[in-house]
Amino acid sequence: MEKNYPPYTITNKMLNYISDIMKKIGEANFFENLNKYPELRRKSRIRSIHSSLAIENNQLSLFQVEDVINGKPVIGEQKDIQEVKNAYEAYEQIEKVNPYSVEDLKKIHGVLTFLIEKDAGKFRNHGEGVFDGDIQIFMAPPHTMVPELMDNLFNWMNEVKDTINPLILSSIFHYEFVFIHPFHDGNGRTARLWQTAILSHWEKVFAYLPIESMIKKNQEEYYTAIQNCNNLGESTEFIEFMLKIIDDTIDEMMNSKEMKDKSQLLLSENEIKIIECIKKNVLIGAKEIIEETNIADRTARRILKKLLDNNTIEAVSTSENDPNKKYKMTD
Repeated sequence: MEKNYPPYTITNKMLNYISDIMKKIGEANFFENLNKYPELRRKSRIRSIHSSLAIENNQLSLFQVEDVINGKPVIGEQKDIQEVKNAYEAYEQIEKVNPYSVEDLKKIHGVLTFLIEKDAGKFRNHGEGVFDGDIQIFMAPPHTMVPELMDNLFNWMNEVKDTINPLILSSIFHYEFVFIHPFHDGNGRTARLWQTAILSHWEKVFAYLPIESMIKKNQEEYYTAIQNCNNLGESTEFIEFMLKIIDDTIDEMMNSKEMKDKSQLLLSENEIKIIECIKKNVLIGAKEIIEETNIADRTARRILKKLLDNNTIEAVSTSENDPNKKYKMTD
């Protein structure tokens, strides 16, 4: 296996996740839906903001976060409300930042912690640790090392950004940033947003994938992976964890009711014919579909494969290579 710096190891598990992710984001309907429907993008972004802040103990519900973003009055802690306003503004700037600029990162941190942190946008000037009650579980590098460590991290990213897959690079950044802990507050929020920034400048769809929501669902494993990497002095386990999170997020999005409903609006005339034929017959073979729809054999079979791949329909077979398999709508 290949060893690298910052320290991590490329594993077969990583490569398998990357292959799976690349295949899924290549499915046309997935991109088209997010690009075409602003309500899907907005809903995903609100989920991202709510989850990332909830990880840091913001007490506002998803509906309250949405109300704050929509300018409606919300009863809650002023700090929590300000965090939502700040996060929304910061996420709106993702497309404008250079994800390989440490100065841009400091500006985004300043937005995230506006009116909350007195040193917003500035590296910490004191020691920082993580405690479980009275027990110290992590001590960040001395504050005097922070500027150099951050410069080294960004210099490395600029050197390798064209040779390391962004899925891996962004995960390495996420871990290394959290380890350096460059700010007094807001490090977790900034790390998660900046990984999204790196990914979205590679593939735009990542700007609206609620990866933070999947992290929130797996919050204990998230912190365990970070702690294990701290103990080992390298980020392999965290990279594997984040790739799984990204893969699971895409699965959840692609299988959501909203995404499936929108997918129907992007179907071709022949695709709609085949879907309606399957719905009408409940269970039907390819030969019968071709006869009923009067669609050319090759075209019909290509459409059936596409509908299988995006989970719109499923095949019922007596064996793996059954030539007479039948099709039905996915439950």
